[in-house]
Amino acid sequence: MTRGGETRTEHDSLGAVEVPADAYWGAQTERARANFPRGDDRFPDALVHAFGAVKLACARANAAVDVLPASLAALVEEAAGEVARGGLDGAIVVPVWHSGSGTQLNMNVNEVIAGRANELAGRGRGGREPVHPNDHVNRSQSSNDVVPTALHVAAIASTEQRLLPALAALIETLDERRAAIGDVETVGRTHLMDALPITLGHQLTAWRELATGARAHIEASLEPLRTVPLGGAAVGTGAGTPDGFKDRAIGELAAVIERELMPAALPLGRQAAHAAPLGLSGALRDLATGLHTIAEDVRLLGSGPRCGLGELILPANEPGSSAMPGKVNPTQCEAMVMIALQVMANDQACALAARAGHLQLNTARPLLAVNLLRSIDLLAEGVASFDARCLAGLDVDRERTRELRERSLMLVTALVPRLGYDRAAAIAARAHREGITLREAVLAEGALEAGEFDALIAALTSGTP
Repeated sequence: MTRGGETRTEHDSLGAVEVPADAYWGAQTERARANFPRGDDRFPDALVHAFGAVKLACARANAAVDVLPASLAALVEEAAGEVARGGLDGAIVVPVWHSGSGTQLNMNVNEVIAGRANELAGRGRGGREPVHPNDHVNRSQSSNDVVPTALHVAAIASTEQRLLPALAALIETLDERRAAIGDVETVGRTHLMDALPITLGHQLTAWRELATGARAHIEASLEPLRTVPLGGAAVGTGAGTPDGFKDRAIGELAAVIERELMPAALPLGRQAAHAAPLGLSGALRDLATGLHTIAEDVRLLGSGPRCGLGELILPANEPGSSAMPGKVNPTQCEAMVMIALQVMANDQACALAARAGHLQLNTARPLLAVNLLRSIDLLAEGVASFDARCLAGLDVDRERTRELRERSLMLVTALVPRLGYDRAAAIAARAHREGITLREAVLAEGALEAGEFDALIAALTSGTP
């Protein structure tokens, strides 16, 4: 971001720090860049944008309760709006692995907003005049109420804007495929062994229920996130905040993000512990579990094309092997499975982070925020890709399903009420021993007439969804 290594001098409570000349941030951000492990991790854009919305709302509230001059509030609001709209993403540079309270992230945002506001005021980029990162941008706030509030806002927005629409589209695709191929009868399998026949309509309906159940769980888990701890200040009691600030700030924030938000009666409970974000993480894990099941089922039913089950025909998206010409792999299923496993692992990280609270502070907020928001992003992209590049093009090999169904010996279950378990088992054993169909074995035994056999078998798959 710098030009030719030029720097400028910034100050904080510990003294002077050299900062890249064209950076918007100040001394505390630069110290964080030097003092904490960097790695390749960065904070999700959704969290940064949520911070901008929170700072904008607080500037309006501070002006309304007369603790911030209108002229300075206007500068903060304009700069914070740029953060909220993604215009300053590149300026949020603190490492993820810093203070567990998220203080350095909050100060990075404060310094960037102040630095941009001062530029807007004609004082040059950065600095602490006329807008100060602590006295003005962070007025009436603490990292301890701002960070969890921003996480709530980011999680709600990302889920509603990206994940839920992708999930709705996937459910619509399953409905369309059920209408197109749901009548096809195939072999059911339990323990990966032949079982009673089902239709693809039954299978697609089961997959749909996994998706719709997970969607309902996610939607329900968003409701606790709408109660935010903004206004709780450092220890969750609101000490040091002006009268009327909390309700005004949350009202302004709700207007900025165009979503309903409510103040916490006692913010402390949502600053020291993070049950609401953890609840959403659990719902995302449940969705991942269902998607894992669907993807593995599709992959198994499409295995082959000649030496596997080969019932489903999957879209061919790219060559599957660098060594075997003509091979096409179920790559979308495999990608979905890996995403599902990662989301399950992220949920475990979220659980560990949520338990890291002591008294009035949780000290693993960045860990919780990054893993929760990454899960939302991964699922939103993964669901959309799996839907468009796999499920939407899913077809069935009708001849293959007919062949397997006729060869299945588990059709014998339909004969038990008429012939008894032992005689039905003996007929099935003969069919397997002689390599003939169950129908052929029944007729050879003289156990049933052909029409009666066919009627009993047809009843097995009655009631197609």
